Amino acid sequence: MFYYLFGYLESLDVPGAGMFQYISFRSAMAIITSLVISLLFGKRIILYLQKKQIGEVVRDLGLEGQYRKVGTPSMGGIIILASIIIPTLLFGDLGNIYVILMLITTVWLGFVGFIDDYIKIFKKSKEGLAGRFKIIGQIILGLIVGITLYLNDDVLVREIVMIDQAVQTEEMLEGVTGENEEAKYISRDVKSTITTIPFIKNNEFDYAYLVSFLGEKSKQWGWVIFIIVTIFIVTAVSNGANLTDGLDGLTTGTSAIIGTTLGILAYLSGNVIYADYLNIMYIPNTGELVIFISAFIGATIGFLWYNSYPAQVFMGDTGSLPLGGIIAVFAILIRKELLIPILCGIFLVESLSVLIQVSFFKRTKRKYGQGKRVFLMTPIHHHYQKKGYPEPKIVTRFWIIAVLLAVITIVTLKIR
Repeated sequence: MFYYLFGYLESLDVPGAGMFQYISFRSAMAIITSLVISLLFGKRIILYLQKKQIGEVVRDLGLEGQYRKVGTPSMGGIIILASIIIPTLLFGDLGNIYVILMLITTVWLGFVGFIDDYIKIFKKSKEGLAGRFKIIGQIILGLIVGITLYLNDDVLVREIVMIDQAVQTEEMLEGVTGENEEAKYISRDVKSTITTIPFIKNNEFDYAYLVSFLGEKSKQWGWVIFIIVTIFIVTAVSNGANLTDGLDGLTTGTSAIIGTTLGILAYLSGNVIYADYLNIMYIPNTGELVIFISAFIGATIGFLWYNSYPAQVFMGDTGSLPLGGIIAVFAILIRKELLIPILCGIFLVESLSVLIQVSFFKRTKRKYGQGKRVFLMTPIHHHYQKKGYPEPKIVTRFWIIAVLLAVITIVTLKIR
C-alpha cells in the first residue's frame, strides 16, 4: 500500500518519497515492521490464548519434561501469519505475480493448519484434521502455483543464447533485451521450465529434457512435469516443517536460517547486475520477493522470542504448515527448488527418519511377527531426547547444521 502511496507522492516531487522505490529500503522496513508486530502484539495474543485456554493436547510420549508443556498455548502461528502478511501488504508491490502467489500460499496453508489446530484443541481430538485432507490442501496449492507459473505472461526467465550472424532473423531477435556483436550473444526473456541445478557446469536444467523424445511437444509436457514437481515439493517441505515442529524453537530457528538464505538467492537472481556477475539465472520481477522474505525472517525471529526454550507459545500447524509451504513455493519461484534437499536438510532428515522407522517396523513385523525400530523414537529429534540430550542442546546443534547447509547452498552457485 505504501509502495503505491509513495509512488504517487514521488510524482508530486515530495522529498524522500522516492525511497520507497528501492527494494533494499522496503525490505528493511518490512523486517522491522514484522519484528515490531511479532514482539509487541505477540505477547497480547499469547495472553489471549492463555485466557481462552487454547492449549495443545499433549500426548504421553515418555519424554522427560514433556508435561512442563501442558497448558502452553498453541495456535501461535497466528502471530507468524500476521507478521508476514501485514508488512508485505504495506511495503510490497501487490501487482507482482510472485508476491501474490506467496500471499496465497501463506493464507491457504495457514487456513489448513488453523482447521487442524481447531479440531485438536476445541474438538479434543489428538489426531486433528485427517492427513488426507492436509495432503489435498497441499496438492491444490501446488496446482495453483504450477498452473499460474505456466499461464501468467509475467513469469519469465532471461535466456542467453549464441547466434550465428548469418542466420539472424527478426523472429529470433524478437524479445531480445541485449546484444553483444563480438561474441554474437543475445539475451531474451522467455517462458521456460529451466531451473538451477547444483554442481553442474552450466548450473541449469530444463524439465523439458526429461521428455525430449516427444520432439516439438517436449516444451508443453515439460510444464506438466514442472507442475508435478511443484506439487511434490510443496507437499514434502510443508510436511517436513510440520514434523520438525516438536522442540521449542527448532522449526522457528531453522526456518529463519532457510529464509535468510532464500532472501540472498532471491536478491541475486532478481538483480540483473549480480546475476550477470555470478553467471546465474536472472529472473525478472523476482526482486520484489525480497520484501516478502524479509517479513518472513522478521516473523520467525520475532516468534522465536516467545518460542525459544522454555516456550511461552507453540506455533501449532497454523504456523508449521505455512512455514514449510512458503519455503517450498519461494524456492520454486526463484528456480532454486533442486537446492531444497541441501538447504532444507533438517526437514529432509526429520521426514526420512519417520519414513525409515515406519517402513522398517512394518517390514520386520510381517517377517518376524514383531516390529523392530531403527531409532528410539521419531521424528529424529525425539531419538536424541530419548538418549538423554537436553532439549536446548538438540535445538542449538540442529541450528548449527542448518547454518552449515545454508552456506553450502549459497556456495553451490559457484561450485560447478
